[in-house]
Amino acid sequence: MSDRSQSLYDEVQDVLDKLRPFLQRDGGDVELVDVEDGVVKLRLMGACGSCPSSTITLKAGIERALMEEVEGIRDVIQVF
Repeated sequence: MSDRSQSLYDEVQDVLDKLRPFLQRDGGDVELVDVEDGVVKLRLMGACGSCPSSTITLKAGIERALMEEVEGIRDVIQVF
């Protein structure tokens, strides 16, 4: 992993760490799988993995926060 990729990965992880308590409060969690070419790959776990609102959580919550706080993020996708 290049220095920039590692830096981007660390920045994304820091934002997820801020969001994690809100997800855990509802019985869920999020795992950072990869960051590649500005695309963040996340795995929603626990209650978040099977929640009907998981797409809204991912796009309206997590993606918005990442795009606001981490320069260079183009998209956030869920992987299984």
